[in-house]
Amino acid sequence: MAVGYTKLPKLLPVSGIRLGTTSAGIKKTGHRDLVVVELVEGASTASVFTRNAFCAAPVIAAKEHLTQISPRYFLINTGNANAGTGQPGLEAAQYCCRSLAELTGGNESEVLPFSTGVIGEPLPVKKIVAGLPAALSALDVNGWEQAAHGILTTDTIAKGSSRQIEIQGQTITVTGIAKGSGMIRPDMATMLAYIATDASVDSVLLQQILNQAVATSFNRITVDGDTSTNDACMLVATGASDVAVTAGSEGCEALSNVIRDVCEQLAQLMIRDGEGATKFITIDVQDGRDEGECEQVAYTIAHSPLVKTAFFASDPNWGRILAAVGRAGLDTLDLNGVTIHLGDVCIVENGGRATDYEESKGQAVMDCDEITVRVNLGRGLSAVRIWTSDLSYDYIKINAEYRT
Repeated sequence: MAVGYTKLPKLLPVSGIRLGTTSAGIKKTGHRDLVVVELVEGASTASVFTRNAFCAAPVIAAKEHLTQISPRYFLINTGNANAGTGQPGLEAAQYCCRSLAELTGGNESEVLPFSTGVIGEPLPVKKIVAGLPAALSALDVNGWEQAAHGILTTDTIAKGSSRQIEIQGQTITVTGIAKGSGMIRPDMATMLAYIATDASVDSVLLQQILNQAVATSFNRITVDGDTSTNDACMLVATGASDVAVTAGSEGCEALSNVIRDVCEQLAQLMIRDGEGATKFITIDVQDGRDEGECEQVAYTIAHSPLVKTAFFASDPNWGRILAAVGRAGLDTLDLNGVTIHLGDVCIVENGGRATDYEESKGQAVMDCDEITVRVNLGRGLSAVRIWTSDLSYDYIKINAEYRT
């Protein structure tokens, strides 16, 4: 069960978006594994995809389609990543898009494909195409919850978030769903995310809003340091509310903030549901020369197997954190100016163990399910916050048995 998270909250419908979910038998009979998302004509979209050079066939196809025409449908399958499949995989993705377009009377390029699951296996095209009529029949403005379950792989819980704000005297809704539990690392950490609002926003501004939101959310999480081949995040503005949001306006700032909040909530849920996770860990690196070196320190701590296993054991072995900071590669680091805290407990100062540190204080922090590590570098004004999880027996078991 995810750390500090019990159930999916109520997901508010977004006018102009319908979602349909079904079981196509890709994973196991009876498991929801195929989702169709319908966008109202004229909706604006923004996108961010994986930076993995071996990006999956659906990523290649989706990027190509976005250069041609505004999308009307998202087609999402789980149980198979259609990655590492070469030209046949690309042709399979395109065939699925074409099949959906034929059923809806649209254009193949209006369909964006998304896949998640096992890498290197041929996409089960026949099962997907056979499941399309059922997914279309299930299209519903209230289909968010079913879709949140339909996009999961090794996740233990469905992930979603909804917010409402008032702009120009009208209520604006932002709702998002995401999946991700393992193979999670920034640069579009395997994750898929779909967020929508009924505000009217042009595609250029919408892309700017998404880029800013991703920078402090999906690109600030890591479970295991692995960047997936299939990561994608889509932001849709349907314009169904007739509230036009323009650059520099008060409404733009309000909408940007709520979209960022939704993205951060979804990103944190991925960490809370990290494969085998028992701890939700926040790492704050402060007083760096720039964000780059703050990230360098934060991710060195977050990716250290020794640090992560200490958190799993609730062992206040603070020397592992100190060692990670020391090997992060910062030049001319003044060790006497660095302080490290576990929660509110100072563990390192003046180049060594804090004078008033006691093991019992560190133990009290490590016994918690949610822990903050704060590193002050004492050499600038920049700061970075990331979220990560511990490394447990179950993480090894889940990934060792992933294909069995």
